[in-house]
Amino acid sequence: MSEHKPYTFVTTSIDADGTRLGVSFHTGDLAVTVLGTERQRPILTVSSAEARVSLSTTGGGPVTDQDVTLARRLADAAARYLAMCEQLHAERSTSADANAA
Repeated sequence: MSEHKPYTFVTTSIDADGTRLGVSFHTGDLAVTVLGTERQRPILTVSSAEARVSLSTTGGGPVTDQDVTLARRLADAAARYLAMCEQLHAERSTSADANAA
């Protein structure tokens, strides 16, 4: 089996519809932090040595209903990601144990 090496992939595209930036983290070497600014708004940051993505409130202003909805969607997606990682890790561990026996 080939070794999977960590990496971060960053892309930029510009066309008639505008400019888009894509960041894909394929590494376990990530920092995930939440900071607050003057108790006005939270900032969620995910970063590697190569890139950083920060999320905050609409327009950098006070928290809106849309911001709360987005935070819930992020939490739900993170929970699904965790469940999938745990399931796949358990399956791989079980498979490795069976092959070793």
